[in-house]
Amino acid sequence: MKKVIIADDEEAGRSLIKEYLKDYPDLVLLGEVNNGVDTITEINRFKPDLIFLDIQMPGKTGFEVLPYLEEIPQIIFSTAYDQYALQAFEVHAVDYLLKPYTKERFAKSIERLEKGDMDVSGLAQSVIMDKEDYPERVLVQQNKKLITIALGDIIWVEAYGDYSKIHTSASIFLSNYGISDLEKKLNPKLFLRVHRSYIINLDKVKELHKYGKSYDVTMQNDEVVRVSRGYLDAIKKIML
Repeated sequence: MKKVIIADDEEAGRSLIKEYLKDYPDLVLLGEVNNGVDTITEINRFKPDLIFLDIQMPGKTGFEVLPYLEEIPQIIFSTAYDQYALQAFEVHAVDYLLKPYTKERFAKSIERLEKGDMDVSGLAQSVIMDKEDYPERVLVQQNKKLITIALGDIIWVEAYGDYSKIHTSASIFLSNYGISDLEKKLNPKLFLRVHRSYIINLDKVKELHKYGKSYDVTMQNDEVVRVSRGYLDAIKKIML
């Protein structure tokens, strides 16, 4: 069984999807919304497995909705605008239904969905992270789900091969970004690289201890982060 939400500002578009869903008892409709703001609220409230998502909606577009979702469900776009199709497929959306579409075309979307090998993680990451300014949230892996966490919740970041581990007070999460790429996305007024493998949140520093010719930083969660000699000048800049 998959929980479903329909987000479309046109009643006719929502009605068509509801009619086609009648043939799929395993797809259980939780609700429908007609604007971007309510889409965010309902998805974060119900945590659906799948959303049928329009792109041009009042309040926020379908793409603008994604950074505000606590968990990223599978998404089938349903829109009258063909110019976004390439963007959607490049980042592995489940499907892109161009209105008006037939019942047979809808069935093909469900077939793609049932394969279970498609998600919108690439789309979500590009929307959240590829902004000109610094993002307010980052996308991370939690079990088999993708969730977003606020930057203010990050205590420190640790390199993990081609990925990064993000330490928070609640848990440790895995980011698909390497630490150098992640560093570029973090506001340097809040985050400081202190080691080739570590970035700290300056607001989460508890204590600083001299260790030989270097320093150890104790974070608010009592984890200790070593400052390497190559980053001593950076840490000294924040010392009074």
